[in-house]
Amino acid sequence: GESGTGKELAARHLHRSSPRSDGPFVAVNCAALSETLVLSDLFGHVRGAFTGADRDRAGIFESARGGTVFLDEIGDLPGAAQGMLLRVLQEQEVRRLGESLPRKVDVRVVTATHKSLEEMVRDRSFRQDLFFRLRVGILHLPPLRERGRDVLLLAEHFLPSGHRLSPPARAVLLGYGWPGNVRELKNVLSVASALCDGAVIEPDDLDLEDASPAPEADYHQQLESFRRRLVGDTLKACQGNRAEAARRLGLTRQALSYLVRQLRLA
Repeated sequence: GESGTGKELAARHLHRSSPRSDGPFVAVNCAALSETLVLSDLFGHVRGAFTGADRDRAGIFESARGGTVFLDEIGDLPGAAQGMLLRVLQEQEVRRLGESLPRKVDVRVVTATHKSLEEMVRDRSFRQDLFFRLRVGILHLPPLRERGRDVLLLAEHFLPSGHRLSPPARAVLLGYGWPGNVRELKNVLSVASALCDGAVIEPDDLDLEDASPAPEADYHQQLESFRRRLVGDTLKACQGNRAEAARRLGLTRQALSYLVRQLRLA
């Protein structure tokens, strides 16, 4: 997915939903790793392996034992590190720099990129065998501008407790293009909640360039879709128990029953 689409958020959700949720979650931006130290950072080293290596050091894959390692921007991983990562995936082991014997590791590896790895394989800047090993399950995260009513759902998730968006502010969020995707939405709401006068965020509190409200009809359609999804998903999570669903939504049971009829969920 594009930069800012929430790839790390998705990876964290995968970790929390897995049997490894009690283990560590380690996020690594491959594009930010020092080219000279990337192998040491990921795979570790022994004392004397290179100038400045004055002690043994475990790498990220060893340190994350029992958990998940998230490698963001995997397309920026240098060729030598790609080969060593392939060994981690195939053999579940690493060899520290300067060490002859491998060490067993126990981690789940999740990767992400905004580049086309297929094209990188074709121009030989990314290993084909590693690409095939990684593509066991691919999740595409669309840009926020293509996610419709999800903008409001994400906004509610990011808003601090006690804050809410006015209807005009919701319309502005729906009408904006979000070039910075989920990351931009999160930052905009963080600033707006800190600067707004009271608990209600208005359009003037949203620091967005060239933003215009969505058409009124479109806003109401999006709002109804959002409400239908929220209520429907809550009922599903509660296995149809309306009393529990009402409690989670902060509604009376009578108000929930009215919404169910209004949204044609019954």
